[in-house]
Amino acid sequence: MKLKKKVIAGVASTVCFAAMMSLTAYASGDVAGAVTSTWTTARSQVVSVVNNVVFPVIDVILAVLLFVKIGLAYLDYRKHGQLEWTPIAIIFGCLIFTLTAPLYIWSIV
Repeated sequence: MKLKKKVIAGVASTVCFAAMMSLTAYASGDVAGAVTSTWTTARSQVVSVVNNVVFPVIDVILAVLLFVKIGLAYLDYRKHGQLEWTPIAIIFGCLIFTLTAPLYIWSIV
């Protein structure tokens, strides 16, 4: 009898717990509208941080990488007599892209 009460109490608590966790949470409004209003509110701050922090950090990293790659290409040219332009051109293209990105990226986003 005691075991039967424990089993019934365990099943009842499991059913109650499952019912509690399976209740549907209804949003009080439109989710897309909430996301849009949040983006509209925070857009100026996001644009400011990305333009003044993120892009300059990426530019500095690419500039340092470009100069290192140019130096290594020169040393490789002196050693083997062959100059590899492809990595230098790719890094230079990425640097130009990130330098000019703040001018047009926000019209796309």
